[in-house]
Amino acid sequence: MGANSSSISELPENEYLQKLSGSEPISENDPFWNQLLSFSFTTPTNSADLKLLEEATISVCKSLVEKNPRTGNLGSLIKVFLSRTKELKISAECQNHLFIWQAHNALFIICCLLKVFISRMSEEELQLHFTYEEKAGPSSYGAECEDLIEELLFCLIQLIVEIPLLDITYSISLEAVTTLIVFLSCQLFHKEIVRESIIHRYLMHGRCLPYTSRLVKTLLYNFIRQERSPPPGTHVFQQQTDGGGLLYGIASGVATGLWTVFTLGGVGSKASAQLEQCSPLASQSLLLLLVLANLTDTPDTPNPYRQAIMSFKNTQDNTAFSSSNPHAFQINFNSLYTALCDQQKSDQATLLLYMLLHQNSNVRTYVLARTDIENLVLPILEILYHVEERNSHHVYMALIILLILTEDDGFNRSIHEVILKNITWYAERVLTEISLGSLLILVVIRTIQYNMTRTRDKYLHTNCLAALANMSAQFRSLHQYAAQRIISLFSLLSKKHNKVLEQATQSLRGSLGSNDSPLPDYAQDLNVIEEVIRMMLEIINSCLTNSLHHNPNLVYALLYKRDLFEQFRTHPSFQDIMQNIDLVISFFSSRLEQAGAELSVERVLEIIKQGAVALPKDRLRKFPELKFKYVEEEQPEEFFIPYVWSLVYNSAVALYWNPRDIQLFTMDSG
Repeated sequence: MGANSSSISELPENEYLQKLSGSEPISENDPFWNQLLSFSFTTPTNSADLKLLEEATISVCKSLVEKNPRTGNLGSLIKVFLSRTKELKISAECQNHLFIWQAHNALFIICCLLKVFISRMSEEELQLHFTYEEKAGPSSYGAECEDLIEELLFCLIQLIVEIPLLDITYSISLEAVTTLIVFLSCQLFHKEIVRESIIHRYLMHGRCLPYTSRLVKTLLYNFIRQERSPPPGTHVFQQQTDGGGLLYGIASGVATGLWTVFTLGGVGSKASAQLEQCSPLASQSLLLLLVLANLTDTPDTPNPYRQAIMSFKNTQDNTAFSSSNPHAFQINFNSLYTALCDQQKSDQATLLLYMLLHQNSNVRTYVLARTDIENLVLPILEILYHVEERNSHHVYMALIILLILTEDDGFNRSIHEVILKNITWYAERVLTEISLGSLLILVVIRTIQYNMTRTRDKYLHTNCLAALANMSAQFRSLHQYAAQRIISLFSLLSKKHNKVLEQATQSLRGSLGSNDSPLPDYAQDLNVIEEVIRMMLEIINSCLTNSLHHNPNLVYALLYKRDLFEQFRTHPSFQDIMQNIDLVISFFSSRLEQAGAELSVERVLEIIKQGAVALPKDRLRKFPELKFKYVEEEQPEEFFIPYVWSLVYNSAVALYWNPRDIQLFTMDSG
């Protein structure tokens, strides 16, 4: 590197990098470091350039891997960085651009080297590269010598939480977050979940542990603030009145090249236009937060980062902190809520929302008390509506968020009171005015229908139906289209049931003459479809028994398609639940017949409204209230850790890993 390199392609021949990875030990006090850390090259903005940087770094790394055990140059570079970070806070306050710039460059090189080291060796081998001591004289490594890995991790955390976020510190703050992600990236190269790790141990014990809550809080605030990266060269090395001298002359030549480091793309997954619209530091901070929150507990220590996420409170909450959790802190919930509403287009923001609603009761209570809940629910519905464009994990998270919200009766009541105008993204039908509750029903039913025809995922069905069931007793003033879709879904299920039944019957007849051929598993298909039909009947019944007088449109749709329900009257699986539905259909059919033929829609609805008052409620059979609660699967880390790392792989800023090296997930799972 140094001031001579202008492009990535020249890096392998760079004299400073060759010396760093050469056979000669370089003291941490050698003037060489000033030369190495004054570099400029055109920074990568796409996956091809990032791959080129990776390949250029690998050639240096191979030489370092071979020679570092004898030279200790990696350790010297880290010590140079550590010594410079001691003055970073003062440098930021004094606008000492040059000092911050060189500290950033040191960290940038460390991060590039670490990424390749970690992908190619075990943690034990990596630790050996950090524990070199000069052989001259008796070795004192151990009690008197700092453990460099822990020292570097501690320094990175301090840098993130203590250095004020300014234009001149943005890049080094981002690099510190990125380097922590790289430190934890050993998980990418293991098929199994990493439960024992040297890096995990350092982060969850010792010097790093007291900084847990401050780190989580800072990463959350980085996400909340969504600070854009300053334009290249802005507020960097401004001309001083005395001409600036030699150092200014060197530095000004590299400012533009260096300070665009933080606008790099991730694995070619973002267009440059999208990058300009996002905050690299916010995005990277959120990814690190998700990685930390999903580290596995050790036998003697629960994950402190998850504990912090589970227990933080609103800045307006004056109640005392529990002594059982030393990692609790306070944060502005209003700002957090706004950021969560604004950022739901990304998988990682939806995953954060899920974690907070599921694990932090303070956040869940606050969200459910908001009077503008539509700001959060509408982006979630939009994710589900565009199911074809989303990966399955993002759809699951959105759906589980709805399920968690629908566990609350207050939520189920309030969403029918929120009236929305002109939902432009809903394409099937023009919705000029509809309640949030009716829109939620429409989107969930559409998700079920999509799943029935495409993915056929039982888990997705179950969660969709559970959300509808939780809401059903509180259905109010259902939009006529929502009422129609409920009955249309039942119609679709009925047709599917008849088709599977017919296939099962034919298969059984064909197999009677042959004892050897195995039967297709139509019985299982039939069982699944009948479970779904039962659930739909229970949802309709729940609405009729709890809020019939509030839902004339549902009664209208039920009467219009009454023939659908005939076949289920005598079916042993549905007989009990059909009694109420049959009673409602008979009661209102009779009143309509008395009113005469050729009735208008308006007249039919009027008769239904009048009949709802007259219907003898005591004749309706009582069933247990439909209530479903989301419960995480056993060993949730088996799902969440590969998911989080697939997000890092696909979305991280300025990080590229060779897809051939990835073991944790297949390339299409992200």
